Amino acid sequence: MAFVNQLEPASLLEQFERHPPRGFSPLRTADGAPLFRARFNLLTTADEAVRKHVAMWPLHGLLKRLLSVRTCFAGTTVSEYALFRRTSDPAKVAADWVTLYGRKQPLLIVKDLAVDSPLTSVGDRGWTARFVDAAREQGYLIVEGQALAYVPIDFTSTDDYLSRLSASRRKNLRRKLRVRDQLEVVPLSTGNAFADDAVVDAYYALFENVYAQSDVHFDKLSREFFAATLREPGGVVFTYRHEGQLIGWNLCYEHGGKLLDKYVGFAYPAARELNLYFVSWFINLEYALSRGLTHYIAGWSDPDVKASLGARFHLTRHAVYIRNPILRAVAGRFIHHFESDSHWATDDFAAHRP
Repeated sequence: MAFVNQLEPASLLEQFERHPPRGFSPLRTADGAPLFRARFNLLTTADEAVRKHVAMWPLHGLLKRLLSVRTCFAGTTVSEYALFRRTSDPAKVAADWVTLYGRKQPLLIVKDLAVDSPLTSVGDRGWTARFVDAAREQGYLIVEGQALAYVPIDFTSTDDYLSRLSASRRKNLRRKLRVRDQLEVVPLSTGNAFADDAVVDAYYALFENVYAQSDVHFDKLSREFFAATLREPGGVVFTYRHEGQLIGWNLCYEHGGKLLDKYVGFAYPAARELNLYFVSWFINLEYALSRGLTHYIAGWSDPDVKASLGARFHLTRHAVYIRNPILRAVAGRFIHHFESDSHWATDDFAAHRP
């Protein structure tokens, strides 16, 4: 049975549990909802000004280690939203998790609550709203979370899609997309095409390139995770080659009538020189349109770039329970410094136009 707010196939959640990121300990609640324990650096989601300020302090390396605390997370890092068993009661879950998890480590974070998400059902939105109300009553802090990018497939062609952007943006994107003729784009179904270890090694090396240039290093997925995921049927990998060389790939899932963009790998500098980020965006839109899907879900990273490409955004919430009652009482004064995506809190497509 699918969880409340589940957008991705169950197989992806299972691979996270079998092959978690280093330092992560997955677990399940009594009713089967996924959680994990890991050390969490409190500066991970702080705004850039705070991180830069702390980096200038004497002994900031020691401070960084001191700010890394044992944390229990509800959800996974491979799911878009926090997941809950459908038959559970929201108020009971909020209370039980304080007892079972919130009081056994410094932090309990119910990550990426799908509050009023346009991507979930009416029933799921109602369940989540009741959980947030109950969590607040139990002493959780409700914090603005991350901005999930998505595109409704409500256009008839990519030309129709581009027509909704400003003239300057259309011109810029059309210029970037001219390189498409230099690329060989082939979609591969996950499964037998990735049976060879050398193939997995090549794809994982490109993933590591992307991870290395990321600003946030929290959950590095392992080669074992990708080997298992690429070999399990159900996904589609868009491969990008230039002059016979693999310079990029993009693992997506068609699930629940939506296209989920999950992982990428790029070879630099070729991927940048050939505008692979922009080309792949339109390849994914074309695929979703051809399949009659309702949405393209483009993930959490690079909101500025995705806004320029016409994405809309759904801002999640985190429910944070702090075990120390004194810290819990004062944390609300500083919480806004950890809401770095809050300016994307709009579902208005026109608001992202220049």
